Amino acid sequence: MKMKGMAGAMLAALLLSGGTEAAALSIEEAVDLALAQNTSLQIKAKGEDTARADLKSARGKNGFALSASGNFTVSHPDSGGHTRTGNASLSASLPLYTGGANEANIRSGEIGLDTARLATERERENLRYSVIKAYYDVLEVQRTVAIDQESVDKYQAHLTNVELLYQAGSKARLDVLRSSVELANARQTLIKAQNEYEVRLIVLKNLLHLSPKEPLTLTEDFSYQPFYSPMEACVAYAVENRKDILIDRYTLRQRELAVDMARAGYRPQVNLSASVSEEREFHPRSSDSRNYTAGVRVTWNVFDGGVTAAAVDKAQTALEVATLTLQKDTEDIDQAVRQAYYGMREAEKRLASTQAAVGEAREDYYITMEKYRAGQGIMLDVIDAQVALSTAEMNFASAQYDYARYRAQVENAAGLALGASEEKIDPAAVAEGRVRQPGRDVSASSDYRRAQAVVDGIAGSDSADDEVVSPEQGAAGNGGTR
Repeated sequence: MKMKGMAGAMLAALLLSGGTEAAALSIEEAVDLALAQNTSLQIKAKGEDTARADLKSARGKNGFALSASGNFTVSHPDSGGHTRTGNASLSASLPLYTGGANEANIRSGEIGLDTARLATERERENLRYSVIKAYYDVLEVQRTVAIDQESVDKYQAHLTNVELLYQAGSKARLDVLRSSVELANARQTLIKAQNEYEVRLIVLKNLLHLSPKEPLTLTEDFSYQPFYSPMEACVAYAVENRKDILIDRYTLRQRELAVDMARAGYRPQVNLSASVSEEREFHPRSSDSRNYTAGVRVTWNVFDGGVTAAAVDKAQTALEVATLTLQKDTEDIDQAVRQAYYGMREAEKRLASTQAAVGEAREDYYITMEKYRAGQGIMLDVIDAQVALSTAEMNFASAQYDYARYRAQVENAAGLALGASEEKIDPAAVAEGRVRQPGRDVSASSDYRRAQAVVDGIAGSDSADDEVVSPEQGAAGNGGTR
């Protein structure tokens, strides 16, 4: 991963050097560049600095404190004359017991820092998915432009041929007009596709933090990569390991600590304090005095008009909200993984059929053209054949890039930072709880266990919809899960 980061930094430096050549980027190079330069990610990372400062402040409040003060005064009494005096003091304090408030505050700060780090990592994962999706969006529209250009070329060649046949007296003027109209329509479709390409390219450049005027070439195209992990394993992995869920668990623990801090208001506060002070009179006489004090101070809020009780109630409500949020996010993530997975498998099933349709449509087009040239076909058949060919090519391209995008979406929804090609999900490991990411233990509370009840019992079992079928296998269906 460090090598990828270095490569991304080098690439970023190259692009920012002002070179005039078009940047040539693979998908992973585009991801590395985005991770190195994306502004949104940089903003999210600043949350770690804020959390780190909060933790430092919490630790400071529980430690030794030292303060100093002093003053110098000159007074002019009505009786005449004047006096000049000065004093200085140095005091120290150390909290001995805060009812658990300071300890809970420190623990909350530690969790807050972990949460900020997880938030940054999730932002990185989301950015990776956004770049991959935008990359394939550009490739798809690029393919669309090529298909539309081919269609224009075919219509142009056909119009030229029809005009020659018309001049030879073998075709009617109506065929020339229809061919001319179809060519004009095809050109309009091409113009729209070219415009869409520019729009999609701007979206990708924005993610990469590149200037809209920066030349950019994409070096990678669709390549079928099977996805072997079953859906239930992906779901189970997601609800255990996605950064969002981990953040919710940390937040839940923070809300528990907030309740402890609020309840500390019912308990006494014990502080150790010591001070030394010196007072000196400079005029009209010179004298000084020095005092030393040390002791333990105990304060106990016997009655505060319900302020502490209200604070506890507020903290309890926040805890309940955090519990419900964890439950809701778990359900939402479950749904997101399943939707993306079904979309991926649906696109995968379309790959073989649409590829076969392209071959059939192309053969039909050439047969129709030959029959028309031989005077055995009509113009409508030619138009229909050309439309069918373009549609088949578009459908095949759509299936390819849909699969690529959905596959990336499954990885993102499941929280697979490395990609499914590098990190396979073992259903048995999921069932046994061996796939959890490292982190602090935040599952000790009964509230958390109740909230987690919604994800209990999820096993890594396969279903009929999980079967992998490659485009090459087609109807044979020789793929499978492993």
